[in-house]
Amino acid sequence: MSAFVLGVDIGTTSTKAVLFDTSGGILAQSNVEYPLLSPVPFAAEQDPDQILRAVMKAVRTSLEKSVEAAGGPAAGEGLLCVAFSAAMHSLIAMDKVGNPLTQCITWADNRSAAWARRLKEELGGHDIYMRTGTPIHPMSPLPKLLWLRDTKPDVFAAAARFISIKEYVLYRLFGRYVVDWSIASASGLFNMAALDWDSGALAVAGIDRSRLSELVPPTFALRGLNAGAAAEMRLSPDTPFIVGANDGALSNLGLAAIAPGVVAVSLGTSGAVRTVTSQPRPDPQERTFCYALTASHWVVGGPVNNGGMVFRWIRDELATAESETARRLGLDPYDVLTKIAERVPAGSEGLIFHPYLAGERAPLWNANARGSFFGLAMHHRKEHMIRAALEGVMFNLYSVLLSVERVTGPAARIEATGGFARSPLWRQMMADVFNREVHIPESHESSCLGAAVLGLYAMERISSIEAVSGMVGSLHRHRPEPEQVRRYAALLPIFLDLPAQLHEQYERIAAAQGELLR
Repeated sequence: MSAFVLGVDIGTTSTKAVLFDTSGGILAQSNVEYPLLSPVPFAAEQDPDQILRAVMKAVRTSLEKSVEAAGGPAAGEGLLCVAFSAAMHSLIAMDKVGNPLTQCITWADNRSAAWARRLKEELGGHDIYMRTGTPIHPMSPLPKLLWLRDTKPDVFAAAARFISIKEYVLYRLFGRYVVDWSIASASGLFNMAALDWDSGALAVAGIDRSRLSELVPPTFALRGLNAGAAAEMRLSPDTPFIVGANDGALSNLGLAAIAPGVVAVSLGTSGAVRTVTSQPRPDPQERTFCYALTASHWVVGGPVNNGGMVFRWIRDELATAESETARRLGLDPYDVLTKIAERVPAGSEGLIFHPYLAGERAPLWNANARGSFFGLAMHHRKEHMIRAALEGVMFNLYSVLLSVERVTGPAARIEATGGFARSPLWRQMMADVFNREVHIPESHESSCLGAAVLGLYAMERISSIEAVSGMVGSLHRHRPEPEQVRRYAALLPIFLDLPAQLHEQYERIAAAQGELLR
């Protein structure tokens, strides 16, 4: 009988479920979307039960599609396990009987910004970062807990548990609170050296370990699936669920970017630059994160807020006429805007865009950073602004790569994935800005594949996670073009220097905007 594994990735905007055979081939997949809610300024929440339903629907739909394709497991037959990936930094307060007291507060929620600043400046944030590897930033659950304790003390006091969205899903399916080292290590509460909760961080947060989940390795298997959920997902109640890891770590695994010197770059709505080391390596200057994949695989990198969302902003706010014309002609507006950008030479004839429309995590770690065009002159037209925006996203990713290299050493190879990979212009732009060969894998579902590989390892179908190297093919390769590299090299120092000079002004404009929005 053929064997299969289902990789499930609980993301910020959707849950994906991909059914793989044991060689990494895709048999079927499903994607279920859900909204990000902002009921008050700076909030970014989700309904945890809506995400639970999305997970169950994605699993069921993938299995149903595989049956229709006459190659997959009928009613879960031949399914070795379901293995999970999930977005990091979410927080849900749960009551004593297992009901949520809050929505799922996501990484994008910025309401704890003041507490993150206080944590960094007054409450020993640097030492906590050096022990936990989680940058002090409102994305992290630690500042969120401080904010919750301060602004909603009744909810904080009533909470029996503080958990992430993956913990919530698994609790609903199995009635047990567990969290893998990888999700825990992105909480700001997990001691990297001890692979245990950090007592100092817990004391700052005002909680003890009884209010957190049981820590387990990413290969931990849950069994005894709720019968009702099993029936709804078309699974046997005996199907093992592998707890898995966070989406960033598993994206590296799914790209086979786990060897020294191999760097994974993901660019979708947001983005990240990551590499893997054999032991924890926090950065004394706090420029990068360090999160667990396994006890001997640690992911060092930096996330950016501003990826494809910048291109979407350009489409919706700066190029509405062009986008509407494209839609009327049955064309993809992004393809049309890319063609427009191609009319402008590399470097946008001296126009630079800082893409901090949503504040920024790495490399600035400044929620108050703001976007700006610099160098705008009379000879610049709309097409220059479109191209400069795309280049600004790449320049920013390059600045994160520099930070990662200072911690882990030079990057020998770039493996890139995400929605940007559909654009030949953006792919080549990455090679030219980074001045390195860029490889694009055949499958863009790297986190799901990473989860599946972890599942195969947990079920002892492969001897090590390094077996992933035989499952990932290369779809595109882009080599740097010397003239483009020269043009970008002239602008990169200016791009890199400006944010430090604007730091005080970022604070002032954020404060002014806050006043004007009241």
